[in-house]
Amino acid sequence: MGTDPASASTASMTRSAPAHGGDLRAARARFGHALEDWLDLSTGINPHPYPFRAPAMEAWHRLPEAEDGLEVAARRYYGSEDLLPLAGTQMAIKLLPRLRRPGRVLVAAPSYAEHAHAWAEAGHRVHSRPAQRIDDAAVGQADVVVLVHPNNPDGFRYALPRMERWRAQLAQRGGWLVVDEAFMDATPDQSMLRPWMPPALIVLRSFGKFFGLAGARLGFACAEPDLLAALADAAGPWAVAGPSRAVAQQALEDRVWQRRTCDWLEERSAVTRLLLERHGLRPAVSTPLFHWIPSDRAGQWQTALARHAVWTRRFEQPSALRIGLTANDADHARLEAALRAAGAEVAAA
Repeated sequence: MGTDPASASTASMTRSAPAHGGDLRAARARFGHALEDWLDLSTGINPHPYPFRAPAMEAWHRLPEAEDGLEVAARRYYGSEDLLPLAGTQMAIKLLPRLRRPGRVLVAAPSYAEHAHAWAEAGHRVHSRPAQRIDDAAVGQADVVVLVHPNNPDGFRYALPRMERWRAQLAQRGGWLVVDEAFMDATPDQSMLRPWMPPALIVLRSFGKFFGLAGARLGFACAEPDLLAALADAAGPWAVAGPSRAVAQQALEDRVWQRRTCDWLEERSAVTRLLLERHGLRPAVSTPLFHWIPSDRAGQWQTALARHAVWTRRFEQPSALRIGLTANDADHARLEAALRAAGAEVAAA
C-alpha cells in the first residue's frame, strides 16, 4: 500500500493484546485505593445504565431462542432489517478477518486497537494512517477499510457521502468497508446503517456503550444476508446469553428512556467539558460519551488524577487523555477536587 511515512504496517505492529480502559484492578495495584473508591472515567460507557427488570428464570434455565423478540426490537431500533446479534461487537471484530483470504487492510490510527490486532492476527497486511488522512487514494489500495465512526479515541467523524463513495469503490472489487459505530447511538442521524444493507458495507453497533451495560456482552453486525449467514456460522449457536437477550429487548424498546438519555448525555458532556477547560484540560473533541484531550503532559495528568482515585485513559501516540462522563453531582464534585489537586501537582512537576 505504498510507503507513506505516516502509515504503519503489520511488521511494525505489536502482536500483544491491546490495552483497554476500565482496568481498575491494574490501577489499584499501582496506586492503591479501595476498588469501590475509584471514579472510573476511562471507558466512555454511559454512567447511567439502563434500569432493566430482572430477566425471568426461563432466560437462565433455557437455551436462547431466536424467536424471543430481540431481533425484532433491534431491527426497529437500528432501522435495519439485516442484522445479527453477537456476544459483543468484539466477536465480530475477531471473526470477520477469518472470513476473507489475507489481503491489504487499512485502519485509522489511533483508533480502537482490537481492529488492527484482529486483522493482523489473521494474517492480513495491516496499514494504518490518521483518520483525517484517509482518502480515496488510500482506499483504492486496500481490500478492506476499517473505520470507527465517531473514532475512538479522538472523536473524528467521517462525512457520510465520502464513506458511501468508499463503499462503492470497494464493492466494485469485492472489498469491504467495516464501520464500527460503537459510540453512534446518541447521534443516529450520522449512522451508515440502511434499511437493507448494500454490498461491501458492514456496520457494527455496540449495546454496552449507550445503554451502559457493557457486561451484557452484546453487539450487532449489520451487513448483507449472505455475509451475516457466514458470520453466524462462524459464531456458532447460542452466541448471546438468554439473560442478555432479555435485558437488551427491554432497552431497545424503551423509546422514552432513549430520548431522555440522549438529552442527559448531551447536557452532561457539556458540563464536564466546561469543568475540564476550567482546570487546563481543553478537549479537542467532545462526544456525548467522552472527551479527547491532546496534551504533552497526558501521562503526568493521568498519574496525578490516579493518586486521587480518578482513573482516565492515556494514549501515547499522540499524547492524550480520554475522559468519560461523571454520573451525578457528587462524582462531578470529586472530579473537580481531583482536577484542582492534580493541576497543582502537574504544574509543580
